[in-house]
Amino acid sequence: MNSPVAPAVEARGLVRVFGDNRAVDGVDLDIERGEIYGFLGPNGAGKSTTVRMLTTLLNPTAGTARVAGHDINSDTEGVRLRIGVALQEAALDPKQTGREILDMQGRLYGLDKARRNERITDLERLVDIGDALDQMVSTYSGGMKRRLDLAAALVHKPEILFLDEPTTGLDPVSRASVWAEVRKLNEEMGVTIFLTTQYLEEADALAHRVGIIAKGRIVADGTPAALKRSIGSDVVIVRVAEGHGARAGDTLRAVAGLDHIDVKGDQVIVGVTNGGAALSPVAVALSGAGIKVIELTLRTPTLDDVFLEMTGNRMEEGAGS
Repeated sequence: MNSPVAPAVEARGLVRVFGDNRAVDGVDLDIERGEIYGFLGPNGAGKSTTVRMLTTLLNPTAGTARVAGHDINSDTEGVRLRIGVALQEAALDPKQTGREILDMQGRLYGLDKARRNERITDLERLVDIGDALDQMVSTYSGGMKRRLDLAAALVHKPEILFLDEPTTGLDPVSRASVWAEVRKLNEEMGVTIFLTTQYLEEADALAHRVGIIAKGRIVADGTPAALKRSIGSDVVIVRVAEGHGARAGDTLRAVAGLDHIDVKGDQVIVGVTNGGAALSPVAVALSGAGIKVIELTLRTPTLDDVFLEMTGNRMEEGAGS
């Protein structure tokens, strides 16, 4: 009988402390092979620290983890041979060509010349580097550098690819190109991808499953669709006169059929099952309480709404934390 294949990533109680800062505070993960797992959170939430532990670049203060079936503490070499890593800042020598960098990466993994050339040819097509492969990296745009860094992480055909905020700072065209490469790697090559991001639309568009992290803890985990459904099928946004947000929230909490109510300043966010049916009762209740409504809108939920529900803050507000 064949033994079961180990999950791509499994972690229990991962902790990392820097002085008085508990950057990662008891993270549990279960990521299956073949998944694109989106690790979503603002800057300072603990995303990159978690990745550095899982990729053996940083020892955990406490907890355990296995990546591709290998322990990150006792078998770092076993982990490193099976993963590819592209961190936020691409460490690329500007005085080398793209081809030279890929060839050097192949040498580091012990590939012979024929195998290196074969892999470089494959990667040239896969990540759409084209003629730039024989140009100096100093001439590359930000998007090209990201694609080359991605190719370098794939030279040895890793089972699991860790991408730490791969599109931060890129223009929309370059970002869309990286998204296409990520999908291609997963769908055509079956690579498991652990993707950290602070972009809500990126996690929503790419990830099969999303873990939302805030202040070092995972506060939600599930498919993007399931997470959004958890706060209601629709979201009603009410903007009221200055200083009336708290009273508007209290008023709406007494209205039947409203599932989730969050107040942020003079804005009240209401999660509901049927937004169209809720608009009139919301407006009537606020009018009856003497609260002036400046704007009343209806939309479908976003992952930012999930983040707000779980943490009390919006992603963009936590971006500097």
